[in-house]
Amino acid sequence: MYRCIIRRVCSGGRVCPAFVPPYTQSPSWTLGDTPEERHHRLAQQRRQCSHRSMSSASRRRRALRSAFPVLEQPLQPIHHHVYEANLRNSNACHNNARSLSLSLSVRYIELSEKIRKGGGEKAIARHTQRNRKLLVRDRLRLLLDDEDFLELSPFAGLGLPYGDIPSAGCLTGIGRINGLWCVFIANDATVKGGTAYPITVKKQLRAQEIAIQNRLPCVYLVDSGGAFLPLQSEIFPDKNQGGRTFYNEAIMSAMKIPQVAVVCGSCTAGGAYIPTMAEEAVMVHRIGTIFLGGPPLVKAATGEEVTPEDLGGARLHAEVSGCVDHFAWEEKEAYDYTRNIVSTLNFRLPEEEEEEDEEEPLYNSMELLGLAPKSYNYSLDVKMVVSRLTDGGRFQEFKARYGTTLVTGFAKIHGHLVGIVANNGELSCQAALKGSHFVQLCDQRDVPLLFLQNTAPTAAPTLSTTQAEVSSNRLKAQGSMMSAVACASVPKITVVIGGCHGADSYAMCGRAFDPNFLFLWPNARVSMTAPGHAGSLLPPDSEQEEEKKQEDKLNRRLEEESSAFFSSGRLWDDGVLLPQDTRKVLRNCLDIIKQQQYQLSTEKLQSPLLRM
Repeated sequence: MYRCIIRRVCSGGRVCPAFVPPYTQSPSWTLGDTPEERHHRLAQQRRQCSHRSMSSASRRRRALRSAFPVLEQPLQPIHHHVYEANLRNSNACHNNARSLSLSLSVRYIELSEKIRKGGGEKAIARHTQRNRKLLVRDRLRLLLDDEDFLELSPFAGLGLPYGDIPSAGCLTGIGRINGLWCVFIANDATVKGGTAYPITVKKQLRAQEIAIQNRLPCVYLVDSGGAFLPLQSEIFPDKNQGGRTFYNEAIMSAMKIPQVAVVCGSCTAGGAYIPTMAEEAVMVHRIGTIFLGGPPLVKAATGEEVTPEDLGGARLHAEVSGCVDHFAWEEKEAYDYTRNIVSTLNFRLPEEEEEEDEEEPLYNSMELLGLAPKSYNYSLDVKMVVSRLTDGGRFQEFKARYGTTLVTGFAKIHGHLVGIVANNGELSCQAALKGSHFVQLCDQRDVPLLFLQNTAPTAAPTLSTTQAEVSSNRLKAQGSMMSAVACASVPKITVVIGGCHGADSYAMCGRAFDPNFLFLWPNARVSMTAPGHAGSLLPPDSEQEEEKKQEDKLNRRLEEESSAFFSSGRLWDDGVLLPQDTRKVLRNCLDIIKQQQYQLSTEKLQSPLLRM
């Protein structure tokens, strides 16, 4: 038994309870207990006290101080002709004999304006005046803490065979609600009346995938007219089509990933299952409806005339069916309810941390516009890009003298430690082996990975024995790197800063390798091979004139189909971002990825009880 109590003074002159013997605080044993029972209870209390002390220490923990060397990569006179060519490609307008060919940044702004108009002026007037509903971005302003949210795939739905569907008919993204990052999926009923097209379903599924991968709460703002029936074969039957939305809802609930639905419009047919499968649902009076078939279908089937409100309005579902949990008289009240629901989720966010290790980049991020390669022939050293993204331009390079066509190393971005893997030329055998080693190293240390992808065009095939041996070694090394990337359990973010071509793009964590986030710069090219290099895909024994025609035709098609906006329109990525915004987007992504460690309860010991 202790004969004295050791007291240790903490900050503020208080006694730190972690250093007081546990039985002196609140003894839970009695005189009737045996010595063994007393010893057991005392040991248990010590463990609890130790756990509290460790928890307190973990909240106060600070990252290890780093002294990464500064990456001095200023623009030199020898770089200017390449820099200016890239800058013209990013910024300037060029006059064409037939039309005005817009630069990438201007094209970006033009398409951004188009998607912000949604379904057009007439559809907006009908939505706001006749139906008395808020526009989707106004809804997000009421729901989110601020407008600084990460919008996902805003250009999805443009340039499709069945026409333009601005933003795929729904807005998805990640924003803060009461300080907590949440995924939102919000239908835009001004676009085709909220009808779901195949690209709409694909975009919703991608948002759910991000919520699952990063354990983010999910909020659905439902205002949907159901599926577009002429394309039902592309919406209904397959695994990753409409039904997957409901499957994901069930899986997310079992994983303790919270889901809240706000019915602020029509929920017809399949859309009716979204709020009824969410854990909590809010419904707005008069504008929100839930039913499998609307009044016209009821009249056609039974001859009965019924109003939407009587058939599936908020009062019916809040008072009779119990399909929704909260009744709101107007939309603003519904979003207040939703914010309050989010505040009940079992997350404990840390207090604001001091930004002690965070530094601004060494060089102006606007210079990235001139470092965005026009083509692989206009690429500068990728370390120039790295030095303009990292805190203080600091970078601890790994294997600097080996496999130099791939740059690997550690850096901090807004205080987050990351491992960077960046293309600096052809992904050779040595570069792939180096990349494999570094990816496994980051996986062992639980360091997130950032891939800056600019893969070189595939070389034309050759019959040389020496070249065949080199290619075989390269294939084996790239296979090792692919395995390392695929099996790495750490979060991965990919930014395509130039080319995304061939099998090299898989080793650099392309879309098929499931990165947490994948973004493109406007100059990026996504295709089997780069435009102008189609000859590497054609057989060498065809007639020369015929081969030339085929090559020209294929190069024209590659030029059209490899653009960043063609890719983003088909949801092959999570969005196109301007080079100067890259650091800000990376900070948000790293914050989002980190949030899952603040959820207090993640294990599920039994099947979830969902709804009545």
